[in-house]
Amino acid sequence: MSSRASASDTDADGLVPDEPLTTKEGWRRFVDHHPHPPEIPDVAALPALPARQRTELEDTRRDYHAALPLVNTPVIKQVLGTGRLLIQLNRRQVSARRGLIVSGASGTGKTTALTQLGRTHELVVRRRHPNSPRLPVAYVTVPPAATPRMLAVEFARFFGLDFGSRANMPDIVNAVCATAAATHLDLVLVDEIHNLNLATRTGAEVSDQLKYFAERLPATFAYAGIEVESQGLFAGVRGRQIAGRFTMIGSTSFAYGTEQQREQWRALVATLESTLRLHQHQPGTLVALADYLHQRTGGMIGSLSQLVRGAAILAVGEDEHITRELLELVPVDHAAASSTPRRKRPGTGKAMAEVSA
Repeated sequence: MSSRASASDTDADGLVPDEPLTTKEGWRRFVDHHPHPPEIPDVAALPALPARQRTELEDTRRDYHAALPLVNTPVIKQVLGTGRLLIQLNRRQVSARRGLIVSGASGTGKTTALTQLGRTHELVVRRRHPNSPRLPVAYVTVPPAATPRMLAVEFARFFGLDFGSRANMPDIVNAVCATAAATHLDLVLVDEIHNLNLATRTGAEVSDQLKYFAERLPATFAYAGIEVESQGLFAGVRGRQIAGRFTMIGSTSFAYGTEQQREQWRALVATLESTLRLHQHQPGTLVALADYLHQRTGGMIGSLSQLVRGAAILAVGEDEHITRELLELVPVDHAAASSTPRRKRPGTGKAMAEVSA
């Protein structure tokens, strides 16, 4: 066994190969990332700037809009509140710790809520222990067709532990638990939990492995997955045990039937609109399009984010404001597209071609 060396080669954007959220390096980068809105120079001063500088300013704003700051949705607020409470409740527990499951359709913000819980908790721990090399949060995903060994290796990979093909399960598990204890791990995030099928022997064994980790590690476990209640996660003896220990939070699309629901959607759109950095965009323009935005996205936060971010990128260096016509140029995911009638999309896609160029 050896500790995986940190990648030393970075590309021009500062990205490190093979360091996703499921590695401690990738997770730290996610926690440390604090996007700041770029400064927008006065419109009248732009013509006097060198062409290269104007291009750099536009690219900076495109990059910013590609990763707009997070909107605090009701699901995120509920996950943060419940998760932080469970961490406190579990702090002195030696077994049968309580956990959290975020379940819902794709595109409703499950992974975002899960990772924001982890990010918030880690920042709190850092403030309490500013000079401590702690790793209070681990983030892993359940691989498709997972086996207990595959799951254990996912935990090991997060901590940077390498094992040869001949390493046995007890060695991997013991190394993971020892590393977790040494780094004061107290929150484990497990995504793609819907890949765990309790109806199969292998799925049941993976569930048992997760339970074993939960018993060995003095940590709160939080899961996220697609409609896990209909995937058999609570079936049988194992499922009943999970149901008895985990709080369920549903992640759904935004409803639009009542005035209160429409007001919540408009508030969400307004918050997202306030993060835009476009020269000519008038505040309230997107709020006025709230009905259209809900129809176009099916009320899914992921689809709304894609639509607004895409339109903002297309607007940079062009008209510098978002219109319905520009929004029509932005493709959305199939689920959102299938939820609304087909419409003729105006324009020729010239703006998209220019961005690609």
